[in-house]
Amino acid sequence: MRVVRTYLELPSRDALRPAPPPSTVGAAVSVARLRSPSAEHYRALYRAVGEAYHWRDRLAWSDDQLAAYLARPEVSVWVLRVGDETAGYFELLDDTARDGGVEIVYFGLIARFHGRGLGKYMLTRAVDEAWRTPGARRVWLHTCTLDGPAALPNYLGRGFCVLRTEEYEVEGLGFRA
Repeated sequence: MRVVRTYLELPSRDALRPAPPPSTVGAAVSVARLRSPSAEHYRALYRAVGEAYHWRDRLAWSDDQLAAYLARPEVSVWVLRVGDETAGYFELLDDTARDGGVEIVYFGLIARFHGRGLGKYMLTRAVDEAWRTPGARRVWLHTCTLDGPAALPNYLGRGFCVLRTEEYEVEGLGFRA
């Protein structure tokens, strides 16, 4: 299968076109950072969001590898809640010491929360949190054609610009593109 990966960047805080929390979900919407998430909790989020999109790379990590990664000070995991339910999450990686960038490493909603405007709001929050990182000069991410059909339009709609694209072949879908 041919897959297209698209790299995107938000070069300035002012480039963000924010989206408010949707008022039609029938419950309070909140985003909070997970403090010291366990490998088990992280994997549950990762599976709940990424299973349909062939996210597999973090599933191959041992508990010790994942715990060490999550304990790094430059990694943060944030959860979107609708009422008392987990609706999605995003993960940020502060790489400002190397290149001034903060990467949105993973970003997504659990399927039953699609189509409600929550992704627009959660991306706004992800970008806001990324720009709060001292030394941040850009926020970036990548997506691919294995991700949901709303992903790329959401990124573009919030002001991200395409940096480049690349194509590659996937035989079987045993990893995240």
